[in-house]
Amino acid sequence: MLRVITACLILLPGVALAHPGHVAQGDFTTGFLHPMLGPDHVLAMVAVGLWAAVIGSPATWLLPLTFPLAMLAGGALGAFGVALPAVEAGIAASAIVIGVAVMLALRPPMWLATLAVAVFAVFHGHAHGTEMPGAADPFRYALGFVLATVLLHLVGIGLGRMTRSAALTLPLHGLGGLIAVGGLGFLVG
Repeated sequence: MLRVITACLILLPGVALAHPGHVAQGDFTTGFLHPMLGPDHVLAMVAVGLWAAVIGSPATWLLPLTFPLAMLAGGALGAFGVALPAVEAGIAASAIVIGVAVMLALRPPMWLATLAVAVFAVFHGHAHGTEMPGAADPFRYALGFVLATVLLHLVGIGLGRMTRSAALTLPLHGLGGLIAVGGLGFLVG
């Protein structure tokens, strides 16, 4: 397992932060595949689910609901050409900050966790939204990337719940650390 994770991390810098230009068809499938194939998105979105599981209820439904809603708002900003500074850095920071939160099992007040997730989601949405005007079907493209996002959050929640036992707490914290390192790789790569 460690070899697989190491191999994935080695491959990340070469493919991360490559948002513009992959809306060839701009349909549901393209929108769905973008978050699934972008390691920066995968890490951040799985991290949101992991963190929601670490915090517990009501975060297990609130954070995964907040992220796609705020991501849609960020997507609208991008689609309408509203500039947002440091989008790629914000995406990388989402993996770093939320990864560290999982690693340290941080349980901040719910409003703060929700605000952090919402802010990071705007950056992710903006990256998608800047591509949407070129999409053949912006509505289906958006639907695809929102559905993929929710599924990645559910993967994170599932992993987080599987590691709730005391024996598996260390791997959960380690996974948070790996996510943070991946985010750091995006930031400096």
